[in-house]
Amino acid sequence: MNAHRHLSILLLALAALSGAPRPAATAPSYKIIAHPAVATTTLDRRFLADSFLKKTTRWPNGEVIRPVDLGPSSPVRRAFSDDILGRNVESVKIYWQQSIFSGRDVPPPELDGDDDVVRYVLKHPGAIGYVSGAADLGGAKLIAVR
Repeated sequence: MNAHRHLSILLLALAALSGAPRPAATAPSYKIIAHPAVATTTLDRRFLADSFLKKTTRWPNGEVIRPVDLGPSSPVRRAFSDDILGRNVESVKIYWQQSIFSGRDVPPPELDGDDDVVRYVLKHPGAIGYVSGAADLGGAKLIAVR
């Protein structure tokens, strides 16, 4: 290798180590979906957050809310957690550890991908989840957030 190439590699490595700004990654879009029998098409952001944290456990008609999450490494989950819950995935994990330890509740199931979430939502009345913006909803109801 020539000296110029060595210098370029060294500068790239130093930039990475120094925390130099990198081009911003586009946050993945997501869609909120619910079981087709859920009576609403629009939810308040706070109600949605409280549903996923199980602070709110019933729909307005009295039916049990059954939230479902994607796995903790999912970029879609990270976007949803930051945007709707107002906390990162790690903070949500701590919230659930404390809830389990105190005997209050257990976290929503964590599924591997969009198709799994759609299947869960379609199978369980009262279910609500989120999927990537490109996911096939397969009959699940799209929910708008205000």
